[in-house]
Amino acid sequence: MRLLIVDDQPLVRQGLRAVFAGLDDIIVAGEAAHGAEALELVRRTAPHVVLMDVNMPVMGGLEATRRICAAGRADPDRTLPKIVMLTMYDQDEHVFEALRAGASGFLIKDASPQQLADAVREVVDDGAMLSPSITRRLIREFVRRPALPAPDGELSALTGRERDVFRLLVQGYGNAGIAEKLTLGESTVKSHVQSLYRKLGVQDRVQVVIYAYENGLI
Repeated sequence: MRLLIVDDQPLVRQGLRAVFAGLDDIIVAGEAAHGAEALELVRRTAPHVVLMDVNMPVMGGLEATRRICAAGRADPDRTLPKIVMLTMYDQDEHVFEALRAGASGFLIKDASPQQLADAVREVVDDGAMLSPSITRRLIREFVRRPALPAPDGELSALTGRERDVFRLLVQGYGNAGIAEKLTLGESTVKSHVQSLYRKLGVQDRVQVVIYAYENGLI
């Protein structure tokens, strides 16, 4: 798995590189000091995952994430890297902006080396990674929000089986769990998951859950 590290602090980049130096399954493909450099390196190195700082000069992590994800949506044949945001603080506005921008994870910088490595592996495997404190804040925020009417057009585009998969995704089931619940093969589940991603205009499980909450489906 190719990893791109984006942070404006050289010591932070050095520390992150050291975390992954001894791992056989993760290779640091490059480093960037701000979002503008990250955009260029994403094009040149085609990383699987980007560890992205939130606050940086020139271009911050949120704007860089928006642009990276927008480029992927504009070119469906292009492989879109998964983005895990890194920050010193679990500020609400950053969490929501980052996830809406297309981030697949959000970690505080005091995460352990094992948590960082696990986050990279998890998002590559089509999962999501949020620190426990951020997860609690997200739940509280969504509970406070009034339910909105569901967008009938997008949901009606889903087949009956895709709706079944959608419901289980929102409940937190992984592909293996969905396969067991629906008595399907994992490869079939993966196919349904990718199909509903395209139809709903989302890119991963985090975005599916946000879509469901914001449209009053759960």
